[in-house]
Amino acid sequence: MTSAEIITIGTEILLGEIVDTNTRYIARNLRGLGVDLYRTITIGDNEERIASAIRESMQRADIVITTGGLGPTIDDPTREAVAKAAGVETEFREDLWEQVVATIARYGRKPSENQKRQAYVPKGSLGIQNPVGTAPCFIVETERNAVISLPGVPNEMEHILHESIIPYLQKRFNLNEVIKVRVLHCAGLGEGMIDEKIADLEMLSNPTVGLAAHTGVVDVRIAAKAKSESEANDMIAAIESQVRERLGKVVFGADEDRLEDVTLDLIAKRGWTLTTIESGLNGILARKIPHTVTLPDLSPAGLMEALRSARESSKADIAVGVSVYPEDRSAEMAMITPRGEKTHRITYGGPPRSLAHWSMYLTLNWLRMTVEEMD
Repeated sequence: MTSAEIITIGTEILLGEIVDTNTRYIARNLRGLGVDLYRTITIGDNEERIASAIRESMQRADIVITTGGLGPTIDDPTREAVAKAAGVETEFREDLWEQVVATIARYGRKPSENQKRQAYVPKGSLGIQNPVGTAPCFIVETERNAVISLPGVPNEMEHILHESIIPYLQKRFNLNEVIKVRVLHCAGLGEGMIDEKIADLEMLSNPTVGLAAHTGVVDVRIAAKAKSESEANDMIAAIESQVRERLGKVVFGADEDRLEDVTLDLIAKRGWTLTTIESGLNGILARKIPHTVTLPDLSPAGLMEALRSARESSKADIAVGVSVYPEDRSAEMAMITPRGEKTHRITYGGPPRSLAHWSMYLTLNWLRMTVEEMD
């Protein structure tokens, strides 16, 4: 079973100046190859720490992929760090230097002297051309490992990954399996209650089932490893049917589905119209549902009165609103449908700054469940 670890390199990531998107991209591609990803870590631009991290990863995993630190400046130490981890020196490669010169020439410039650093790679490594940038890549091979160093620039990394690295990995490690993932989105039950209902499924080894809690939504992840995509899909479908049977309408969608889209689609399919009001949510419901009216400091009675007025003026079939009260970590939800008016008070025990998002998702789910019950 082939395993991998990813090391992202860059002090700017640790300082929060940029967001690491490379790890997620590489992880998804490794998953598609049937490779088990054990760890992902981020290291600053320090040669010793990078080398230490690589050595540790080589002991645990077959494939070690680094991104970043391949530029021409002193604070781009990946080449030297990988060489140190492998116990070799760096060496100048004329063919890689020619590639750097040719790439820079496309911009009508000549390379500076410090850009020669990009043509140095660990001795004995496989040089990998970078046709879309100035940083050549390389692979250090051992009997067990492949240490692959890619650029940190996302579009360069992605191109090289697909054009050179994935074919290399398929051949080197005889990769003939796939890992498929299906994510079911749930609302209306907490993570603990969902866990109680599907705990036995979470003990499976293949497919695997896991939970991930977000504000107002819980994801059930089903992952299967198989010899073919169709086989993996069949394995996932068998488990998905059990999860849906046990959780019922708590499952509102899968994969790219979003609660607000599912809810609005339900309303649209019935030919109904909707008006919405929020108070104290700083516009987050308005960003989910267009034309939401934002009003300040509505009491529970004031919320219902505002809904009556909004529904009458808009001639909407359904009116729904939510008002949050940070002082006691609570929110009031109110709804008017052709069947009448109803309210629901909710209290929140989590971080105060998450109250608005939590209230918004509970309101959307309350609306979804109400519409479904009106069939």
